Amino acid sequence: MVDVPTMFGERLSRRLVLAGGICTAGATAVGVNAAVGQATHGGHDAGSATPAAADAYQAPSPSSGHSGAHGAMVTVGEVDSARNGFDPAKMLTDWDVGVTSVLSDGRTLRTFEVVAEDKEIEIAPGVMFPAWTYNGRVPGPALRATEGERLRIVFKNYGSHPHSMHFHGIHAARMDGVPGAGLINPGEEFVYEFDAKPFGCHLYHCHALPLKRHIHKGMYGAFIIDPDPARHPELADVARSRLLGTPENAQWQELVMVMNAFDTNFDGENEFYAVNTVAHTYMNTPIKITRNRPVRIYLINVVEFDPINSFHLHANFFDYFDQGTTLTPTLKTVDLITQCQAQRGIIEFSFAEHETGLYMFHPHQSEFTELGWVGMFDVVEDVA
Repeated sequence: MVDVPTMFGERLSRRLVLAGGICTAGATAVGVNAAVGQATHGGHDAGSATPAAADAYQAPSPSSGHSGAHGAMVTVGEVDSARNGFDPAKMLTDWDVGVTSVLSDGRTLRTFEVVAEDKEIEIAPGVMFPAWTYNGRVPGPALRATEGERLRIVFKNYGSHPHSMHFHGIHAARMDGVPGAGLINPGEEFVYEFDAKPFGCHLYHCHALPLKRHIHKGMYGAFIIDPDPARHPELADVARSRLLGTPENAQWQELVMVMNAFDTNFDGENEFYAVNTVAHTYMNTPIKITRNRPVRIYLINVVEFDPINSFHLHANFFDYFDQGTTLTPTLKTVDLITQCQAQRGIIEFSFAEHETGLYMFHPHQSEFTELGWVGMFDVVEDVA
């Protein structure tokens, strides 16, 4: 094992990040010793990951209006979304619906193309991480289909390691994306094909070994199957509200949130936590919500190295549909749920009876919150 030295002669840890031991506001970021680019620590690729230029006790900007929450513990500066090739603000509603055609039996065939590639991404201002990606982003594209459709996913591996796509759904063994079934070597491709079932909030991820390495490096994404209202006549109205493209669905403000984290110094502990990859992104740019329209969140936990994650909504309560495979809530009127890795579900709530303003959401593991996994809903009368 190779420890990564800091200017203080001790190993950099998330506790030091939390304590503001890396950089004070207005100071220059401290770089990791060049050895980090050569060494492998804790089973991860060393790459070019660097520690945070974040001050845990940064004074709030007078113009920010929201950075004072939780002691103004937010990262300093901005992440370059153009260089990353993805924007967490747009990721919230960026559904990949593929390309559709009609099969001989009249069913819809929905085809997706997914490419694996190595890519350095910025996870906090000035903090680069050597990721393995689907379609150049972390999380990968949010694939969305309708119950009963035939799905075809053309997967091409342009990365440096064997990869796969394992879907949390129902399919044949040869489509499972595990070693011996759909594990693809660099330069090769494979076509996964199966029916879209069951409906719900699912995910996909690489299942190559070592599994924790491939997941932690960024190989995961949301996989949403909308219910077919014709198959659920007793709750057809509810099903239509989840079916993308219907008038009922258009009334909802739908968001996809993939909870993830990053071990930047390869010691088996995460230094940064986030939703949709970039630490504090929804604190720096709160999510606008129209007060009189309901909200639906497709929430997925893929945090590695921590057994449990959670979601807490301030000043409000919600209904929760675990796995999203039911049209009636599995939990009603709660303000906190927990998820283990790969657990997911649908959260539904409304701000109709609230005044406008900023409402926080975060996990109820305080350390996760202070290390980047926290955001705000900016509730307004109308979104221009």
